[in-house]
Amino acid sequence: MKELITRIAQALVDNPDQVLVSEIEGNQTTVLELKVAKEDLGKVIGKEGRNARAMRTILGAASAKLKKRTVLEILE
Repeated sequence: MKELITRIAQALVDNPDQVLVSEIEGNQTTVLELKVAKEDLGKVIGKEGRNARAMRTILGAASAKLKKRTVLEILE
């Protein structure tokens, strides 16, 4: 899942080398924290949050296949 979000975020931003995804494993839920350069934050979120919503939808579908729950948090 971490690699999936990393690839998607790198495709969206101008500074792909500054994309950082950290994974926090819990008992039932895994949290992925996405951090990008300050000037790329708008591109990752998108108009009205469309890009962020799309990434969360893809992540939800992929994690459902693995019978896990994964949450994406976009950090400033």
